[in-house]
Amino acid sequence: MAFTDFKSADQVQRAYGVRYEEKDFMALTPKAPPEAFVREFEFNRENFDIFSSEASRCEAVIYPMLREACKSFVRDYSLWSHKSIAADEVLTGTPDYVMSRRSTLGKNVLDFPLVLVAEAKQNDFARGWGQCLAEMVAAQRLNGDEAAVYGIVTDGESWQFGRLAGALFTQNIARATIDRLDEVYGAVFEVMALAAGT
Repeated sequence: MAFTDFKSADQVQRAYGVRYEEKDFMALTPKAPPEAFVREFEFNRENFDIFSSEASRCEAVIYPMLREACKSFVRDYSLWSHKSIAADEVLTGTPDYVMSRRSTLGKNVLDFPLVLVAEAKQNDFARGWGQCLAEMVAAQRLNGDEAAVYGIVTDGESWQFGRLAGALFTQNIARATIDRLDEVYGAVFEVMALAAGT
């Protein structure tokens, strides 16, 4: 079984005894992205159809946003794109993106996963959260403790946030949309800061 075989969060909850709540564990505090990032994003948005396909959303919106937010943490944390992880025979697969602690062995070694990001393919957020929560459970097991791990599900336009602490999955009520670039950047930055413990 792979992460993508989980069709919804409740399927993961039943399989792994995870409780669910909706609560704002983080505020969507706007944070201005660097001006160079804004210029590049606006250039792409004005000149190309960046939402026309899943690939273009990933390449032009999702990865650049994650990369930009991760820059502030790059001394201690790494950002991975499509890196396979496996906690056991069921909790296995390839998250779209992972933020992890930077390994002392080098940048090519994935250390403890802290933030898992799933693309809501075809704008299916229910399925996106099924995949993401399964990845979060796997990350928790790989980390060897029940410390909080965080999840983001996005289609590039809408950004949703979750936290798994112990056996409790909390889905943030507030969501961010790409028409408010500073809100999305601020929220992604905050998730990474929470995961990094800063």
